[in-house]
Amino acid sequence: MFTVPVTFTQGGSFQLIADFIPKGQSDTVQMHTVSVKGNTPAPVSLTPDKKLVKTVNGNQVSLKIDSQLKANQETMLNFHFEDAQTQQPIQDLQPYLGAVGHVVILNQDATKYLHVHPMDERVKGSNAMFHTRFPSPGIYKVWREFQRSNKVFIVPFVVEVSK
Repeated sequence: MFTVPVTFTQGGSFQLIADFIPKGQSDTVQMHTVSVKGNTPAPVSLTPDKKLVKTVNGNQVSLKIDSQLKANQETMLNFHFEDAQTQQPIQDLQPYLGAVGHVVILNQDATKYLHVHPMDERVKGSNAMFHTRFPSPGIYKVWREFQRSNKVFIVPFVVEVSK
């Protein structure tokens, strides 16, 4: 059993996702929907990013996809890291949860969840590659988690996957 304290700042329906490995077993994902009382804002549709470059806490992260995003097709997600101020490649990424980072992917209606590990978990330099397969067409949010200077950063991208 594990506990995660959460404070909901608004009401609505929320999808909770737990991704873990029970002792002696394989990866397990549990998804549960909870309803929270309170003011519920109007839903916001995801819009695919026109440019796959984001700056978070002084780190510029770009996402390059090796081919057109198609459902059920092997796809390589290539992340490149630069210092936003100097434009120099970042060479000091730290391991986060045992790897150079993690990628979490969720479709727009939160019914399809992917947790992707890097191709090379020991990378510390400015590039990290993640191999995945989007299960169906649609809009997906891709979160890239990495650590630098003992701080975890989450960089979100929104992409569209075709048939």
